Amino acid sequence: MRASDLLHPRPEGLYCPPGDFFIDPVRPVERALITHGHSDHARPGHRSVLATRETLDIMALRYGEDFAGTTQAARLGERMMLNGVAVTFHAAGHVLGSAQIAVEHQAMRIVASGDYKRQPDATCAPFIVVPCDVFITEATFGLPVFRHPPDHHEIGLLLKSVAQFPERSHLVGAYALGKAQRVMKLLRQAGYDRPIHIHGALAKISAYYQSTGIDLGELLPATVESGGKADFAGAVVIGPPAAFSDRWARRFPDPVACFASGWMRIRQRARQRGVELPLIISDHCDWDELTATIRETGASQVWVTHGREEALVRWCELQGIAARPLHLVGYEDEGD
Repeated sequence: MRASDLLHPRPEGLYCPPGDFFIDPVRPVERALITHGHSDHARPGHRSVLATRETLDIMALRYGEDFAGTTQAARLGERMMLNGVAVTFHAAGHVLGSAQIAVEHQAMRIVASGDYKRQPDATCAPFIVVPCDVFITEATFGLPVFRHPPDHHEIGLLLKSVAQFPERSHLVGAYALGKAQRVMKLLRQAGYDRPIHIHGALAKISAYYQSTGIDLGELLPATVESGGKADFAGAVVIGPPAAFSDRWARRFPDPVACFASGWMRIRQRARQRGVELPLIISDHCDWDELTATIRETGASQVWVTHGREEALVRWCELQGIAARPLHLVGYEDEGD
């Protein structure tokens, strides 16, 4: 069969006709398979949802227990049949519970990677290469300029600044699901044993991470309602990036504005956001990791979605790999 007969784009998202399901649909559908809990991939309102246990739990935390009509938890590596189509979830290394979804029918295997990364991350299962005929890859950082340094190097820069400026607080912008908890864990791995102060928007998800056995150390609230500026001298404060542009951020003593993101490779972006200490920490692959992963899957076709599609498509063509952009809409960079 042709790959497009097994999966193809529709306005709702990627659709599998023989299996009658969608992968990460952007509109409510009868049956949705969800790769991970970021809001651009995991949306409420579907009649039934199949995802990893962690992704289902995260969706319930974000949207309420009734986010879908029915839910089913998928175990990594377990082969399931949906209307005669084999479906298997494999670790994607993006955030807790994230998965690639392999779809197989009539000797054709397509792997929808969702979002993924290759750098080690103690807060989620590591990415697994799944051999396939067609690989659907994101391209968030699909340009050669994007090459991410080791994350421990970036955390070292943060800790060096904390030591140099003990009278100042360090406000780290990090997305609420995945990035924030990764930064916390990296700090602990680097030996930082003081309490980490967190914005209230991170509390539920961070508590869930800890309930699964991921030790983030002592986390204290950094809310507007309690404490004074002196309480946060020398503190590391983590919150969603949007919080640092509102009145909440003004409570801290002469704060050092930090932002943990792959976009911090572009210094102009850091300056535009008023970031004093850019931390190049991404939950997506850089250019070298994207191209290496495509090679390792052995795919003869590559479909590229949400990101810098043209450059990665061109690279594939130069390698003799058939490639095309999917032009899916509705996906953002929440987990960058």
